[in-house]
Amino acid sequence: MRKKAYLGIDIGSISTKGVIINDENEFLAECYLWTEGNPTQATKNVLSELKRQFDSETYQITASGTTGSARKLVGSMIGAQVIKNEITAHAVGTTTLHPDVRTILEIGGQDSKIICVENGVAVDYAMNTLCAAGTGAFLSSQAHRLGVEVEEFGKIALKAEKAAPIAARCTVFAESDLVHKLQVGCPKEEIIAGLCKAVAGNYLNNVAKGKKITAPVVFQGGVSKNEGVVRMFEEELGMSVLVDERGHLMGAFGIAVLAREQQTEREFSFDVAEMEFRTREVSCGKCANHCEIICVYRDGELIDAWGNRCDNGAVAQR
Repeated sequence: MRKKAYLGIDIGSISTKGVIINDENEFLAECYLWTEGNPTQATKNVLSELKRQFDSETYQITASGTTGSARKLVGSMIGAQVIKNEITAHAVGTTTLHPDVRTILEIGGQDSKIICVENGVAVDYAMNTLCAAGTGAFLSSQAHRLGVEVEEFGKIALKAEKAAPIAARCTVFAESDLVHKLQVGCPKEEIIAGLCKAVAGNYLNNVAKGKKITAPVVFQGGVSKNEGVVRMFEEELGMSVLVDERGHLMGAFGIAVLAREQQTEREFSFDVAEMEFRTREVSCGKCANHCEIICVYRDGELIDAWGNRCDNGAVAQR
């Protein structure tokens, strides 16, 4: 008899993450790739890679969950038992691996969040989804302007004698400031250190404003891989900041844990990756709400629909 395994997918605007875990929280398979504006195809690509790593002779996936901005769409695709927001998934994932954590800092590709934890439970949080200043996309844009790989930002920043002051509360102002620094001959490593310092400062002055940051602190999301930003956070906070080697997968891990904890079991098949999925937006004019209803089709058959605010807009599934 095969052992049980659990699938979690975290699909965001920039990247899509997938993990498969067992009852001991061991990672049996993992994948991180770019969404590239196509969550359906990104999910298929993640599933194909997870299938390649997965030992199907020893394990059987009995539950799955989705989180992230496209969680509902992907949840319909894979028949997920659990669909939760990113705050819940990240909190569960982080507290499972780091039970004593009190503050979770997260900076992703286009948004950032802070989660305050007490006794293993998220008690407060804040998100910034309106402005990309200080996110992974912001750093990637500045790296391109400087002719440097964003993966090298951290190492270069740590070599700087000081950090050049960069106004990063707004992307437009930051770019203008960066160009000015280059024009007056400011060393590139000091500009990069300044960008890392600006990211940490922007986060603390905006996302974390009014929040009590208590140790232990765990930093995750793609930007946590930037050693320069980690160093600047530690300097600004006056405390050590832990970066989990799988911090970029924490949302997917957390939703896999939640899938394991729910009561229903359903065998998952990787055949989903071979099916054709499409969505169609339907405008309902049956009442004053004029709801935009999203319909999801698998191989031409309607499998899910949402967006209606009353029964008039309910779409029957065949």
